[in-house]
Amino acid sequence: MAPHVDYFFSLNSPWTYFGAARLEAMVARHGATLRPWPVDFGTIFAASGGLPLPKRSPQRQAYRQMEMLRWRAYLGIPIHVRPRHAPMNETLPASCVICVRESVDAPSAVRLAHRVMRALWEDETDPADEATLAVLIADVGLDPVPLLAAARDERWMEQRAADSATALARGVFGAPSYVMGEEIFWGQDRLEFLERHLAQP
Repeated sequence: MAPHVDYFFSLNSPWTYFGAARLEAMVARHGATLRPWPVDFGTIFAASGGLPLPKRSPQRQAYRQMEMLRWRAYLGIPIHVRPRHAPMNETLPASCVICVRESVDAPSAVRLAHRVMRALWEDETDPADEATLAVLIADVGLDPVPLLAAARDERWMEQRAADSATALARGVFGAPSYVMGEEIFWGQDRLEFLERHLAQP
């Protein structure tokens, strides 16, 4: 049986985006499957003791920016440290990702999620804007008209709430979290440990 990774993330997370391409390459190298879970970290923080960025101390906010600059240089990923549209309203983009995951396939949903993040962090566009989101959907080879229509169904918001509860039940508290069975790897700086785990027989 192929190894499987459950991928819990926020579409607003720069750390998720920093790890996106490496994660996709890694699961391909190991023949693993990857299931995306674009969960609501507002709910998760409220239950796990985390704080949204605006409520963190000035010291923590300053250090976060310092780390983003370090990782941007190290990985060569040209993000904007303070993009114009962050944080965006994740509701419609997340509904689209979940709809694709459930109605098309997980790899397509991963590609859409990563395209949304690139738009936010590199392109300085707003993926919560429906016209912009339609372009991003088309960019990954999906038809935006039926997908956007389907994504407005409330069941995808309900599914996201259920997914967020699943994340909490499995011990997830931060984004990104890569979960294999009982093992949680929190943060794109833990991808090396995830790969070691994937390499185990």
